[in-house]
Amino acid sequence: MSRVQNDEQELNQLEKILEKMHLQIDAIAQSMEQARIAEYTELLLKPWRLIWLNVLSGIAKGVGIAIGFSVFAATIVYILQWLNLLNLPIVGDYIADLVRVVQRQLEGKTY
Repeated sequence: MSRVQNDEQELNQLEKILEKMHLQIDAIAQSMEQARIAEYTELLLKPWRLIWLNVLSGIAKGVGIAIGFSVFAATIVYILQWLNLLNLPIVGDYIADLVRVVQRQLEGKTY
């Protein structure tokens, strides 16, 4: 082979390598866009916005937990009252005591 042919082959190989690199760089850029790294970096550069968002998310979590626990506790009290109406021998007295304690607590009286 002549030197010109060798140079052409090397040039073709370099072009293929550059094309592969271009495709890989495009794939990395797309994955970074999907990961929203630019938005995250912008958020890190504005600490007061980050603090504000964390405060809001903490309040939302707290309210969600309070509402969820209230619904759960009300359901349990309702089930206990229903079980008390069945007049089960041993369990019924225990449930009745629990319901009385909960009702007194709700009325503001101590047990």
